[in-house]
Amino acid sequence: MPVTRFLMLLLLALCFGGGAAKAHEVRPAYLEIEEKGPGRYQILWTQPVVGDRALRLVPHLSSGWLERRPAFLAANSDQLTRQWNIVDTRHPLQNLRISVEGLELSITDVLVRVSRRDGSDFTTILRPLSADAVIDFKSTPHLKLPAYFTLGFNHILGGIDHLCFVFGLLLLLGVNYRLIKAITAFTVAHSITLAASALGFVQVPPKPVEALIALSILFLAVEIARPENTRGGIAQRSPWLVAFTFGLLHGLAFAGALAETGLPQDAIPQALLLFNLGVEAGQIAFVLVAVAVGKVVWLIFHRAGETDFLKARIAAQYALGSFAAYWLIERAMLVFV
Repeated sequence: MPVTRFLMLLLLALCFGGGAAKAHEVRPAYLEIEEKGPGRYQILWTQPVVGDRALRLVPHLSSGWLERRPAFLAANSDQLTRQWNIVDTRHPLQNLRISVEGLELSITDVLVRVSRRDGSDFTTILRPLSADAVIDFKSTPHLKLPAYFTLGFNHILGGIDHLCFVFGLLLLLGVNYRLIKAITAFTVAHSITLAASALGFVQVPPKPVEALIALSILFLAVEIARPENTRGGIAQRSPWLVAFTFGLLHGLAFAGALAETGLPQDAIPQALLLFNLGVEAGQIAFVLVAVAVGKVVWLIFHRAGETDFLKARIAAQYALGSFAAYWLIERAMLVFV
């Protein structure tokens, strides 16, 4: 159908706009400040690492606490962690200013959570366009759980590989009830593994999961590239089953990002639910925009001719397959290195 064919053009923009360097999901950084006693604070900072490179993100507090040498420092191929143990009775938490140097040059977010001994919490999200905030417990008397919805929404829209899988389903099935069934199965599957992993029931190393996610995209690319009259594989017979199976893998990746950010121990179910709802909202928004843009493009260029449609289709198929193959090789190498 014309809409489906012109959706191929969106895939080219998605792949070339994101590039291989951003194929990994955009993981947030996390800053937690916990009051342990009168004038005693424990501060935890974690930030994402890709390969052997860490983003140049430097957290600051107006009290100057984070300018001191951290008591604990650890780094691996996934994240960099620093911890400070502070004793200071001169600077209360209220009205301290938090800022993150370098955040404005990145594409990630920082989830901030500050808790006092009396149970009051301050939670916010710092973004590239708003890289600082003032701690104000009066404005947030309870934990701001909606921050996890925003985190999930931003996470799915920044995860190019996840969006490519959803886009592949859209291209393979078109806009019909079979797409709705497949997207629903994908949603149910990654909701299951997201909850199971985030709650500690399932523990899977992240690198093999990322490699298998690339494989799932490559599988869809191969199915899309087949001539329509020869498509008789499982992806065509039972697309919901394929979406469900690979959705389990994608849920593990979502859970990895959430685990690195941290869950509020007093509100894990609520935070988990809102994060998942944010992921779904971002996924639905992406599908709606893709379909709408495809329709607009078709309305503008429907006179271009069938040959141009076919060229766009072939180019997009190879773009999806090429990037998926690259991601698979890259991530498979990281599993064994």
